[in-house]
Amino acid sequence: MASLNVRAALLSVVLLIVLLGIWEALNQPPEASEALSEFELLMGGADEEARVPPPSQVLEHAWDELSNPFYDAGPNDKGIGIQLAYSLFRVLTGFFGAALVAIPLGFVVGMSPLMHKALNPYIQVLRPISPLAWMPLALFIIKDSEKSAIFVIFICSIWPMLINTAFGVANVRQDWIRVARTHELSSLRTAFSVILPAAAPTILTGMRISIGIAWLVIVAAEMLVGGTGIGYYVWNEWNNLDLNSVIFSILMIGVVGMLLDIALGTVARLVQYEE
Repeated sequence: MASLNVRAALLSVVLLIVLLGIWEALNQPPEASEALSEFELLMGGADEEARVPPPSQVLEHAWDELSNPFYDAGPNDKGIGIQLAYSLFRVLTGFFGAALVAIPLGFVVGMSPLMHKALNPYIQVLRPISPLAWMPLALFIIKDSEKSAIFVIFICSIWPMLINTAFGVANVRQDWIRVARTHELSSLRTAFSVILPAAAPTILTGMRISIGIAWLVIVAAEMLVGGTGIGYYVWNEWNNLDLNSVIFSILMIGVVGMLLDIALGTVARLVQYEE
């Protein structure tokens, strides 16, 4: 297994070097053209040789940004660290708010066939609705862009956790529940001592799916509401015609999303059990 991991890591590094080399070779800056404006060069214009910035330029820009990630030079000029902090705050607030609702409700749905049949039509109707479709209504009712973005994260996070929790609870082995009844455990004690540990891996899987969706949605939501956040940063840098910053921010979105997934994946492995 260790040998396989080492070989996989080496292969990943080789692939990265090859891809970066191809990107660098194909996207060398064209010769300067006085006839073209900066915008024309950015969009390709009449010069078909115009390209996106090569990796060397993006890495140089990334070094500059990461050297001082928390600077604040005004409303439209904040460091990448501050922008990510705003986005993470919104995502985690909406995510944990959804968990407080979805997990208890998932227990009720999973333990009660009656509640499952009663609530399932509502879940199936609301679940496919795009989270961003709720944004205009949230802005109208809440009248606050920050809280509206958090509400959108709440909406998109709740369904995977609710469905996975209900599935995990409903599929707990009946032998274990019968043993709990034999020991005359109360319903609440059974839920916490037997059902929750057994369903925990499935619940954590739902939470892992939810955090990934939430991180995807916050970028689009912040492009709509503006102000702060990594989504607003991407859109603002595009308006500034700075593709180096756009590509850098895209990479940072991917890195943070990966770290969030790794964190929940680590917790999920801690609650796994062997039958």
